[in-house]
Amino acid sequence: MNLILLHPQELTDQHVTLTGRRAEHICKILRGTIGDSVRVGMLGGLLGTGCIQDMDGNHIVLQVNLTTEPPAFPPTDLILAVPRPIMLKRVLAQAASMGVSRIFLINANRVEKSFFSSTLIQGSNFTEPLLLGLEQAMDTKLPEISVHPRFRPFVEDLLPELLRDCPIRLLAHPEGDQTIAQAAQGLSAQRAVLAIGPEGGWVDFEVQRFTEQGFAPFSLGPRILRVDTAVPALLAQLSLLRQLT
Repeated sequence: MNLILLHPQELTDQHVTLTGRRAEHICKILRGTIGDSVRVGMLGGLLGTGCIQDMDGNHIVLQVNLTTEPPAFPPTDLILAVPRPIMLKRVLAQAASMGVSRIFLINANRVEKSFFSSTLIQGSNFTEPLLLGLEQAMDTKLPEISVHPRFRPFVEDLLPELLRDCPIRLLAHPEGDQTIAQAAQGLSAQRAVLAIGPEGGWVDFEVQRFTEQGFAPFSLGPRILRVDTAVPALLAQLSLLRQLT
């Protein structure tokens, strides 16, 4: 936990009282004492410091000073075929750490239908893994998440409007005939969307629907990666390509 995230409703007269996991982290990991400062951020707002004013073991009172803008979102969106719930939690945390603006969770032929019945998706319980990612990256801005259980209406009806401002459209596919660098030519500061399928890959029908929407298939090479490996690996490659252009 590199950042103590605060919620707006917790703040009163520039003071906040922490309990639970955040208070325990300050006591046991940071070994904070009265007068020490810790790094804090307001969810959806500024970064700053919190000075420990009081602590009694279970409660910590911070005086908060928020002064700094969080890092800007990279102009990248992520389309993700829903993996099993335990892996989805890891992927959401990783995506929040790497920085994406929007995450579209979609169905695909090789996605188990039961995944959409999980409490994670049915209850839209995405906040906890996303917060873990923000704490790691020292960010305060949550990506937008939407769930789309029907593949064809999403790709054919919703996607063209959603991605009008995304000129770079990338489709990770084991049978792609180019690298991500070749598929993302002209990336620079332009907005990009990255589509990552199930571990078994997209089926031909899905690849065709994506390519009709201007997506360029590319391959990571001969090795088939787990989704929770592919997501941070590809987001990191996009970040590097932006730095090099």
